[in-house]
Amino acid sequence: DPDHAGALSNLALLHRKARRYADAQALYAKALALQPQDAASHYNLAVVLLDQRSEVPRAKQLIEQAIALDPSYLAMHMRLGLLLMEIGELEQAETTWHRAIRRWPDAADLYPQLGRTLLLQGRAPEAETAWRQGAARTTDRYKAALMLGTGLLELSRFDLALEPLTQATRLKPSDVSAWSALSNAQRQLNRLVDAEASARQVLRLKPDSAGSHSLLAVVLQQQGRNAECEQAMRAALALDPGNENLVNNLLFVLNYDAERPAAEIFAAYRDYDRRFTAPLRPAVVTHANSRNPQRKLRVGYVSPDFKNHSCAYFVEPLLANHDPARVEVFAYAELSREDTATRRYKSIVQHWVPTRGMSDEALAQRIRDDGIDVLVDLAGHTAGNRLKVFARKPAPVSVSWLGYGYTTGLQAMDYLLADEVFAPPGSESLFSETPWRLPQAGFVYRPGPAMGEVGPSPAQQRGYVTFGTLTRAIRINAHTVRVWSRLLRQVPTAHLVIDSSSYLDGAIQGQLMLQFQEQGIAAERLHIGYQSPPWDLMRTIDISLDCFPHNSGTTLFEALYMGQPVVSLKGRPSVGTLGAAILHGAGLPQWVARTEDEYVAIAAELAADIPALAGWRARLREVLKASPLMDESGFARRVEAAYQQMFNRWLETPAA
Repeated sequence: DPDHAGALSNLALLHRKARRYADAQALYAKALALQPQDAASHYNLAVVLLDQRSEVPRAKQLIEQAIALDPSYLAMHMRLGLLLMEIGELEQAETTWHRAIRRWPDAADLYPQLGRTLLLQGRAPEAETAWRQGAARTTDRYKAALMLGTGLLELSRFDLALEPLTQATRLKPSDVSAWSALSNAQRQLNRLVDAEASARQVLRLKPDSAGSHSLLAVVLQQQGRNAECEQAMRAALALDPGNENLVNNLLFVLNYDAERPAAEIFAAYRDYDRRFTAPLRPAVVTHANSRNPQRKLRVGYVSPDFKNHSCAYFVEPLLANHDPARVEVFAYAELSREDTATRRYKSIVQHWVPTRGMSDEALAQRIRDDGIDVLVDLAGHTAGNRLKVFARKPAPVSVSWLGYGYTTGLQAMDYLLADEVFAPPGSESLFSETPWRLPQAGFVYRPGPAMGEVGPSPAQQRGYVTFGTLTRAIRINAHTVRVWSRLLRQVPTAHLVIDSSSYLDGAIQGQLMLQFQEQGIAAERLHIGYQSPPWDLMRTIDISLDCFPHNSGTTLFEALYMGQPVVSLKGRPSVGTLGAAILHGAGLPQWVARTEDEYVAIAAELAADIPALAGWRARLREVLKASPLMDESGFARRVEAAYQQMFNRWLETPAA
């Protein structure tokens, strides 16, 4: 009976389970043609379309038709709500959840989805209420505690999440979900020893899960135990080798490896491209952009960080100073929620395009439809990146700048916007992109408004010099500890401040303190902890010490602005030359070291002359303001000229 709709649907289900989606789609479509009033037929065809991530608008319409035909299936409402959230239709998703809750008020699982939808709209208090209502609707104490705890975790109410998540681990100690959520809450609160213990419990309960190893890796990374972190990440990848997020995390950690050769690290980035992005590049790349070299360029910036994020100190002054007669700016914003910085960004760009829930293919097509000439990536391999969009070559010119500090590895990325210190001549083999070297400096900096005045010289007040570094534990390794200890021995009265959220945990402080004590440095000379905001603490520091092999970034600009000379060791290009690029851009190349011995000598020489230090403190802010690093309009003109030259190069290629 070739027209037996039930048999066709059952056979389609078998094909779907075997991931033969095209066959499943054809069979479901035939069943629907035979039973056009059957809700299940509409829904089944929608599900197999979503399995293929194709025809999403049609899939949405099919589910809506299924619900209209028979609204009694909770699963259909759940699938529609989740789909609407994914494609960013949040108001419709909210309506869907409310409608389902009215029909099934005791279906506790509906409330967290409503909470997530409200949270995505920036309505955190209502979201919390939804999670609490869901927890109250279930009679299962474990499920109620876990639901409330994970909800508070998503709301970033980490302190409040601890109690219900701890309760969940006690009620059901063999279930990994609560332990995993508890570890994440503890990590966010920088209770890193506790977070590690919870993560190891997850690993004991589920040793064959990539997620278990990955969870532990993240905690170890935050503690600065980079070798162990890499080992855990590789264990996760051995179990799930196709997990792109795991590969991104591994690439990030490799940047901080003090022992691995630069060429070996670059090879890992090229392998990422080979596996995940190169196959997406069209065999023939064509663009319909006007080839008139006199017209205004259409420039698109792609970022998950158009929000309160350190990137704002560098991206905002560029976007705010673009000349609208030369460039038309599009911001492609991968945001789960907006904030005050988002509103500022919206006010300084001509076109604001939310991309949350938009597939890579759909976003690439949107960029083509917008006629973008130059597409700029501001994320690299950080969370929320859209590198798979760049792999599809939706614009004639693609550029990587700022947000990551190293190559993307993508052969589809044309240029790396830099300067000749950050990407020195001869380093081209370490970048998949062609370095495009701006004159003077590859960055522009706008300080935050809350920093306040520099203040008097701490050394003159105390009679001894205070070195300092505000950096995460991942940047501090055996090399930096050894060199900083040498410096402290050479300047025997000096103190050292090390400050970041990594050191809120007293046990982590103690571990770092022990490393210095093994080098002969007394504990009373070390001040390890965390202060936020850091401005008052920075006013107590005389000289800032950069980390290596991965230099610091934003904090070096802040140190200079707060009157602190910065000593940086120039290492492998990009992550190890960032400090040198900043100092050259500020007109202060004398503080760039090329060897560890020179690093110690420069810092010791600065510390030996306290009156000279006070002089630097009094004038460094003005030096920075007068430098190319804070010349906002000048930087924008140089960047626009670079974009035009890049586009002109594309114009010189034959039109396909």
